[in-house]
Amino acid sequence: MNAFAPPALALLLVLATPAWADVSRDEAAAVAQRASNGGRVLSVEKAEADRRPVWRVKVVTASGEVRLILIDAASGRIVG
Repeated sequence: MNAFAPPALALLLVLATPAWADVSRDEAAAVAQRASNGGRVLSVEKAEADRRPVWRVKVVTASGEVRLILIDAASGRIVG
């Protein structure tokens, strides 16, 4: 019985982890760059919003304003 515990636990851990493969880091950066009218991407990080995986993209606009844009990791749409 104990021999089955580690593989079963590993499987549950994998199934509980959010999938990040739908929208890549580069795709999220491109969406945020378009949304900021060609702003420069400063950083892209994995995050969570409303219990769903998102990309947290920080951009600086042409006018020098720093904006934080959340991109849904599954659909590629801007959150909020």
